[in-house]
Amino acid sequence: MIEFTPSDGPTLGVEWEIALVDGETLDLVPLADSVVEPLAAEDGLAPKVHRELLTNTVELVTGICRDVPEVVADLSDSLSRLRGVTDGLGLELISAGTHPFARWESQQVSEGERYATLIDRTRWWGRQMVIYGVHTHVGVTHRDKVLPLLGGMLSYAPHLQALAASSPWWGGVPTDYASNRALLFQQLPTAGLPFQFETWAEYERYVDDLLVTGVIDELKEVRWDLRPAPHLGTLEVRVCDGVPTLHEIAALTALTQCLLVHLDDRLTDGGTIPTLPPWHVQENKWRTARYGMDAIIILDSRNRERLVTDELHDLLERLTPIARRLGCERELAGVEDIIRAGASYQRQLATADAHGGDLVEVTRSLVAEMRSGHPLTV
Repeated sequence: MIEFTPSDGPTLGVEWEIALVDGETLDLVPLADSVVEPLAAEDGLAPKVHRELLTNTVELVTGICRDVPEVVADLSDSLSRLRGVTDGLGLELISAGTHPFARWESQQVSEGERYATLIDRTRWWGRQMVIYGVHTHVGVTHRDKVLPLLGGMLSYAPHLQALAASSPWWGGVPTDYASNRALLFQQLPTAGLPFQFETWAEYERYVDDLLVTGVIDELKEVRWDLRPAPHLGTLEVRVCDGVPTLHEIAALTALTQCLLVHLDDRLTDGGTIPTLPPWHVQENKWRTARYGMDAIIILDSRNRERLVTDELHDLLERLTPIARRLGCERELAGVEDIIRAGASYQRQLATADAHGGDLVEVTRSLVAEMRSGHPLTV
């Protein structure tokens, strides 16, 4: 049995994966240990800056937050402390779904049995996971709500993926995808879109099958785009590419929390949550990975379609009363800022066009945006 520890409300936790780059060349550097160790010593038993699969990556992890402003304050503090170390080492920080020009073959895997086992099993595909994401946890008050909420959120996964899309290059090569990361990551076993189970018992049987047959050794090795986190009492939304600014983190976190509260309200009022057929969910993921903010997504089982940005405008209007209730109205309005300025992949492409395709300049723009905290115009 998988025990679920309920949350007392729609609490938040965010994990933000960040790449370490050389201050001069802007290529990835394998110095995560040099960065994490002094910060972990400061944090003691609850470190907020973690190592990840690759030695070029660190992850900022918030505590349990009551609202979006608290998330932003938590991440801002961790980012400031991180810079206190990286500035002294001559490093810069970026976050995007992929680094514009770094080569996957040159990256080093972090030490540890868990990482070694993953690479031993996944080999070529595993070594290519030079990718970065944002994971958002939202608290759920009862176990039996988790899977209905997960199913409902799959209808909104393309909205989040389009807004966060930030990986148009792979090893210096243009992919013509807004989020190449989304399609790369799903090559790992148990990664990609989740199954749509109707009951918790079905989910438990699935996990048991994976454990018995050796597909996984522990629950967190189920790497779905959206997944239950039973030990935390949350639904974890892992759809988003890494994004370079706190402003975008705030907007995406507000949208995620408001969507889940909107769906939860339906359950609390005795209603049901509409879901999409799995084949539409799959198609929407591909469309927004490919076309980003220009994707035409499928809205329902009647096959109605609409441009994702048009749908976002109406969705924001419907969610504003919930945002007001949750204290994140200003942060939710930041979604409109992303639409106006362009998602990160669009800003990166515009920078490349303005500099004759120079991907070092694209990376420099990601560095500048992270320092600014806001998207910058070209």
